[in-house]
Amino acid sequence: MATEVELETAGTVWKLLVKDGSAVKEGDMLFIMEVMKMEVPYEAPHDGTVKDLNIAEGDVLEEGDIAMEIS
Repeated sequence: MATEVELETAGTVWKLLVKDGSAVKEGDMLFIMEVMKMEVPYEAPHDGTVKDLNIAEGDVLEEGDIAMEIS
């Protein structure tokens, strides 16, 4: 089952901690957004593999954008 990691708010990708093909466990940190000078971490919703990575450090993104899929 693939799950899209959707952004909850607009901001800038401050730190990207995974790449396409990375194996992750539920709760692993995927990336950190900077939103109004605050750090907002995004964690893996379940165990799986990162695919369709759509973000890079420094990207300015909008609420609802899809960062990646975990399958």
